[in-house]
Amino acid sequence: MENHQNAVINWYPGHMAKTKRLISENINFIDVVYEVVDARMPYSSKVRDIDNYIKNKPKIMIMTKTDLCDWKVTSEWVNYYQNLGYKVYGVDLEKTTNLQELVKMTEALMKEEFQKRKDKGMMKRKIRVLVVGAPNVGKSTLINRLVGKKVVSVGNKPGVTKQLSWIRIGENLELLDSPGILWPKLEEREVAFNLASLTAIKEEILPIDDVVYYILSTLRQYYPEKLMERFGVKEISEDTFEDALITIGKKRGCIVKGGVVDYDKVYTVVMNDIKIGMVPKITFDRLENVDFSK
Repeated sequence: MENHQNAVINWYPGHMAKTKRLISENINFIDVVYEVVDARMPYSSKVRDIDNYIKNKPKIMIMTKTDLCDWKVTSEWVNYYQNLGYKVYGVDLEKTTNLQELVKMTEALMKEEFQKRKDKGMMKRKIRVLVVGAPNVGKSTLINRLVGKKVVSVGNKPGVTKQLSWIRIGENLELLDSPGILWPKLEEREVAFNLASLTAIKEEILPIDDVVYYILSTLRQYYPEKLMERFGVKEISEDTFEDALITIGKKRGCIVKGGVVDYDKVYTVVMNDIKIGMVPKITFDRLENVDFSK
């Protein structure tokens, strides 16, 4: 494994810079912003510089994948963001099909503005909502749930949505969907590895063995029972990493000719288990670990 302790990860595809420019150009048409984050990493998946592009528009932070998070830990982040003045809405988009509560929160944010329009004799219009967030946090699934049918592509990999597009939601809302965006430099090691572990950045950006080691060691630190239950591993350190891979390989059938463990297959198994939610009730971001000065 390489040492990425202090590495600055530069992964900022051209379409992300273009998306931010388009958001800036369209923000005057927007009433409310839905800022979508992954409930398993409410800090790491929050787009750092988003306020530079959305000005002072009212916003709702939507925490998706609440079914996969450790709610005890994630609720601390809910309190943190609420104390900063955010409206926070947590949702399991796999089970929740009725998002009326979110719609009502959105309408409440615009109540005063629309009353002013009414007092001036202006006609009521739809609320225009911008949906933003890091790649693969659930923006497209959110929109599909709001519409009630599939209108945007959903993929379990970053970068499915490629352009801004307007989508009409019932009588009251219009959504402007946007591609997943990040910020130019991922300077915090844990943030970069959380994004890689939970598939918000492409797997090839960081060495996969480093990412898998990070996943296993994070599980060992916070969820040792899940590490044992899912992977059959009790201890993990740089010295025992290879032993852990062999244990997982034998447990999960990652064996090639001659009974040798195929490490690449083990890496894929671990990554996929996290990606598809086979290790639920985990939250990687911890308030006590974050340096908020960065």
